[in-house]
Amino acid sequence: MGKIKIAIVGVGNCASALIQGIEYYKTYSGTDVPGLMHFNLGGYVPGDIEVVAAFDIDERKVNKPLREAVFAKPNCTKIFYPDLPDYPVKVCMGPVLDGVAEHMNNYPEEKRFIPAKAEPVDVVKVLKQSGAEIMVSYLPVGSEKATCFYAQAALDAGIAFINCIPVFIASDDEWIKKFESKNIPIIGDDIKSQIGATIVHRVLTKLCMDRGVKITNTYQLNVGGNTDFLNMLNRERLASKKISKTEAVTSQISHEITNEHVHIGPSDYIPWLNDNKICFLRIEGEIFGNVPINLELRLSVEDSPNSAGVVIDAIRCCKLALDRKIGGLLISASAYFMKHPRVQYPDEVARTMLEEFIEGKRER
Repeated sequence: MGKIKIAIVGVGNCASALIQGIEYYKTYSGTDVPGLMHFNLGGYVPGDIEVVAAFDIDERKVNKPLREAVFAKPNCTKIFYPDLPDYPVKVCMGPVLDGVAEHMNNYPEEKRFIPAKAEPVDVVKVLKQSGAEIMVSYLPVGSEKATCFYAQAALDAGIAFINCIPVFIASDDEWIKKFESKNIPIIGDDIKSQIGATIVHRVLTKLCMDRGVKITNTYQLNVGGNTDFLNMLNRERLASKKISKTEAVTSQISHEITNEHVHIGPSDYIPWLNDNKICFLRIEGEIFGNVPINLELRLSVEDSPNSAGVVIDAIRCCKLALDRKIGGLLISASAYFMKHPRVQYPDEVARTMLEEFIEGKRER
């Protein structure tokens, strides 16, 4: 069915995992394919995805070949497919804006961003020349100005936009109208990992509701050692992240619960963990006769491949929308793939909606 041409903003750990995965799954065929929700999605397989443009601000990546940049520091994700081909793509310098938190300067160079001294390119011009159809944004958490800049660049270039971070674009009515008016697809906001803290917390919360448990307290504490966790040590960058993760869980609680009884969010940065993320989750409640119950769970997972398994489906859903000439918010894909969609649905409902969209039975 042809290639799916994408542009990537932020050549960090998540981009590295995605690009490695595209090449890794080219080695598979048939139906017995591990690690994906869909190998064939609407006629497209992972190997149909082609990166035609990439943007970053780090001196170790800017103007470097893409195959080198995905493994350059401060990237620290697991390398599961090292033999990448010679892509005809060099990483372009993007505008820094609010993409780099000042506190990172206090940490070793191999762990933090080092902004290049190069001049930013004309992003819209590069997008048009590359032939990109879809932009995938992997900007750091808290990059409000930068996310708005790239969302507008996607609009100006006439390409679809997938917002993987918790800056509210695809869940904001004004931005949705902008994409609708140009008939350009958008998916967002804030990617759910394949089996991550949010999806596990949501499912357990919904299980409690379905089984008649009254939840009285819950927390989700996350630690990791990648640049995402280092960036989030600046609590001022966390407002939208906490909203996104908290609403994803509390939307599954059918009774009233106040904020003082719910604590969800990044907890600390532990450098030696690298891209490994550890979640500590607790749910306290009352069962029959108001008898107390509590549940504790520890989840350890490589963070970036965990999200790439979902993004690879989001990209193909965007392509289906482009093929069908459908623009605006892709409701079903956003509901199933994202923590902060415009409308929250139970996961089993969102999954049914998504399958109907893939089959062409649902417009969005």
